[in-house]
Amino acid sequence: MSLSIRPAEVADAATILHFINELAIYEKEPDAVLNTVEEIEQKLFGKEARAHSVICELDGEAIGFAVYFFNYSTWLGKHGLYLEDLYVSQDKRGVGAGKGIMKYLARLALQKDCGRFEWVVLDWNKPSIDFYESIGAKAQNEWTIYRLTGQELIDFAEQV
Repeated sequence: MSLSIRPAEVADAATILHFINELAIYEKEPDAVLNTVEEIEQKLFGKEARAHSVICELDGEAIGFAVYFFNYSTWLGKHGLYLEDLYVSQDKRGVGAGKGIMKYLARLALQKDCGRFEWVVLDWNKPSIDFYESIGAKAQNEWTIYRLTGQELIDFAEQV
């Protein structure tokens, strides 16, 4: 059994979309994905790409992925690595893929002199919470995430 994590390539766009759809089903939002292969090709691999992806393979078969980007901490004066999504196919969990992806990204964060490696997890996702705690991650319970999206974003941006 050979597990490997590698930077995603444009040829992986359909695979990434497949994993995004599997993740949406897992997170009980099967109809929420609006993304397309073309958008992934442009946003992750195009000239103006600001987000990146990795693919996890088991014996050459893609079994998981992650999407991440870099942010900036004004307090630390350093960039941070933000994990947007991580997903491992349900039938391949338990082989070390999730931990392998997390280690790959943690090492990347250190190589890029990042002061933080952060992500969010749904409060009902106990298997993921238990996993993150097992690797030493600490929940940041004092923060509440706010979001503007869709029409609310448009309405606010267009206010005079």
